[in-house]
Amino acid sequence: MLTGCFLFEDNKLRAVKSARELVVLTSFGPTTYFENPEGPAGFEYDLAKAFADHLGVRLRVAAVRSFSEVLPRLLDGEADFAASGITITDARRAMVRFTPPYQHVRQQVVYRRGANRPADVAALIDREIEVRAGTSYVDRLTELKQEYPDLTWTEVDDRETEDLLQAVWEGLLDVTVADSNIVAVNQQYFPELQVAFELNDSEGLGWAFPPGPDNSLYDEAVSFLESARTSGELANLIERYYGAASRSGYVNMTVYQLRVQTRLPEYQSLFEAAAKLTGLDWRLLAAIGYQESFWDPKAISPTGVRGMMMLTEETAKQLGVVNRLDARQSVIGGAQYIAQLIERIPATVSGPDRLWMALAAYNVGPYHLEDARTITQRQKGDPNKWLDVKDRLPLLSRTKWAKAVPYGYARGSEAVIFVNRVRAYYDVLVKLDEEERARRGTEALKLNAPAL
Repeated sequence: MLTGCFLFEDNKLRAVKSARELVVLTSFGPTTYFENPEGPAGFEYDLAKAFADHLGVRLRVAAVRSFSEVLPRLLDGEADFAASGITITDARRAMVRFTPPYQHVRQQVVYRRGANRPADVAALIDREIEVRAGTSYVDRLTELKQEYPDLTWTEVDDRETEDLLQAVWEGLLDVTVADSNIVAVNQQYFPELQVAFELNDSEGLGWAFPPGPDNSLYDEAVSFLESARTSGELANLIERYYGAASRSGYVNMTVYQLRVQTRLPEYQSLFEAAAKLTGLDWRLLAAIGYQESFWDPKAISPTGVRGMMMLTEETAKQLGVVNRLDARQSVIGGAQYIAQLIERIPATVSGPDRLWMALAAYNVGPYHLEDARTITQRQKGDPNKWLDVKDRLPLLSRTKWAKAVPYGYARGSEAVIFVNRVRAYYDVLVKLDEEERARRGTEALKLNAPAL
């Protein structure tokens, strides 16, 4: 490795464009960078990828297992910049250059629901507290120790913050500290996690650049982030990764995870068959089915929709579904309907926005969705962005707007709730499914290992 090869360019921006490659350092995690069946993903990855696209170069990811490695390896010259949910602190400012913050978080004290809730910092004394070494949480606890000399904690460097949150959820640890964005995402997977209180005011997250006399790439990053903020691109990305997490409830997720284990196995093969037929993700179809009927093939609504996927009589006829209470017919019909709705969304809508709008159309109908897009455009919003359209859907239930659009009144707020819940259920199911596949892979390796 050529240590320091990224540090001494006369013009870093020109060098990146000449190499046609931008290298970012990040760490693995649900809020930063991970691999899924569709490829690399994560909030930090997507934002860095957008910057690379802006520069017209490809993005190369240097991902490390431990957050504590990120800044040291950046300073060793292993990347052009670091994007790993890094809190901007005075101590870190002394080492690297930070962009202005692109997101704000708060440090939260987390415990398990049902355990003794610490009400304040004084209540943390004599509690078992573990936090990730090298984090801003350690810095904050150190500050608080000046006021509370008996406050103690353990700094661990062999586990990440997500691992400590899971330990709290499992009852193996009393308390930990994590940034609010990390807590929000992990509460979907571990619904008994509860925030006791916040340790500080809002803190900014920023990209980190190595020190040096040349500011060309740094200045371009600052300009890009500001443009992403004003254009709404940053808000859309935050909504994509954190929107569903911020609205999923404890009771919903607790019951849901139980039913994933007890009820889903009976119908999983149906969702997989429908996915194969339509090209959709079976886990998405399962999430829709749960939101519609709690995976009950005999479900009947007072409004007349029925079955696993809650199809209307008219939609069922169009899809060739003879018996809506037949689980197989309902799941395949629902999957085909979703696929049709995705195709109906205008070509100007792309990426995840296309799917979220199709889900809204599944709930409220495609014509009412189009009305909401019309209102969005009239109000100078972007009708191609779910973040904008979802704010206008509830207006369809107001007389003023219902009279002003072609298809009139609709309970648009229900469509927003529907999309939020499907997204949350889908995220959890993806995580549980990937954990199960990893477990099976480990067992297969053990079975195939040669005897020694």
